[in-house]
Amino acid sequence: MEIIAKIVIGIVALEHLYILWIEMFAWETIGKKTFRALPGHLFQETKTLAANQGLYNGFLAAGLIWSLLISDPGWQCNVALFFLGCVAVAGIFGAVTAAKSIFYKQALPALIGIILVLIS
Repeated sequence: MEIIAKIVIGIVALEHLYILWIEMFAWETIGKKTFRALPGHLFQETKTLAANQGLYNGFLAAGLIWSLLISDPGWQCNVALFFLGCVAVAGIFGAVTAAKSIFYKQALPALIGIILVLIS
């Protein structure tokens, strides 16, 4: 079960690295295709704001990756739970305030990761 938990943590980290890339480096190209609810003319105007959001997603990914590199099982568990919890809260908030699909894309994988970490 521990290996499955680590795989899920890795997947959530990769997802947030991908979001970082979109928001920091591809906001006006891939961002337009990904965030279709925003009018096209806003992408140039919100590029700096999106880059800031991308940086935060990078911090989440870094924390999750860090948790995979910690050798002490207790610390590894605590760090993983903290960052998965941050992702889950952000995903739930995004689902309530922006789009319900964010729950399934971000919060649900993090919640699954939390469950797997707790039972492993």
